[in-house]
Amino acid sequence: MKRESLIQAFSQLGIVLRNIGEKKPWNNFEIGVTESEYNQLITTIEKLKHHNGWYTEPMVRKAMLNLGSALETDHLVSWCSKYTFTSQPKTIAVIMAGNIPLVGFHDFLCVLLSGNKVLAKMSSEDDKLLPVLVEFLVCFYPEIRKYISFSSRNMKGFDAVIATGSNTSFLHFEQYFSKYPHIFRKNRTSVAVLSGRETGAELMSLGSDIFDFFGRGCRSVSHLLLPESYDINKVFEHIVHQGEVINNKKYGNNYDYNKAVHLMNQEKLLDNNFVLMKETKDLHSPLGMIYYHFYNDLTEVYDYLEQHKGAIQCSIGLNGLPFGTAQCPALDDYADQVDTMKWLSKLS
Repeated sequence: MKRESLIQAFSQLGIVLRNIGEKKPWNNFEIGVTESEYNQLITTIEKLKHHNGWYTEPMVRKAMLNLGSALETDHLVSWCSKYTFTSQPKTIAVIMAGNIPLVGFHDFLCVLLSGNKVLAKMSSEDDKLLPVLVEFLVCFYPEIRKYISFSSRNMKGFDAVIATGSNTSFLHFEQYFSKYPHIFRKNRTSVAVLSGRETGAELMSLGSDIFDFFGRGCRSVSHLLLPESYDINKVFEHIVHQGEVINNKKYGNNYDYNKAVHLMNQEKLLDNNFVLMKETKDLHSPLGMIYYHFYNDLTEVYDYLEQHKGAIQCSIGLNGLPFGTAQCPALDDYADQVDTMKWLSKLS
């Protein structure tokens, strides 16, 4: 394969994903996509909610828009220029999670743009979209088909492993794949640090950082660090537009369950009928809840972030990423801060 041709194929796919994400109809693309192929992808998206209740059409389209925004030619060229492209491809087994749509796509992209072959084992929760996108890539660059394969059972014939899952899955990864060169990932979450000077627009954007994909991603904010004496009602007031999440049956069940448990235990909660807030320094909040705690000065903030750095994917707000961008990582914003492309380039 040629990297230039791969970049062109992925940039063409990016055009499709951006149009899908923006709910645009087929418009006679000059990149080899027929109306039938485009509409097939739309049909797949519309049916996903019956396969996985978390994968609502708006959330799937949002995931595609985020991916498509990264897959622009200039972004891809600049990113790839920092890494070598192997002339002796290895087969990389990529074990994908299924918590949000296409969450394993970045690993898939890294393997191919490093010149290697990908053996993908998809989660049963997210096994419908990627095969359709692969067909688009093959349309754009037929040679790529020889570099992509899927496994539904025991994987064989691979040289290295990239595996993402829960803390429990991590133990299995270590048991079965530790003898291979590997990247293993487990549970992470994200935080937001407020200064108290946020605008209303910023607080509304924080709502997206919390509720996009129903808070199920490692980049979803599950804990707020607030300055002492901060009025928590400001947060409630500016995330009220996210209230429709409660209409998702799976999210609603989590909300109801956690509310019942905490009320039975007589624990203090704040409740706005679609999300619960609890004051605690614990990092990982369950779905349907947001944890928060107050800090006196920035030293306390830095200490908290340092203490939990192994479990925090990203920090939003003060000295972190802009509000509203948690789910829009750049190509070089690697999971767990491990440079996947650099790791792939050093495989021997």
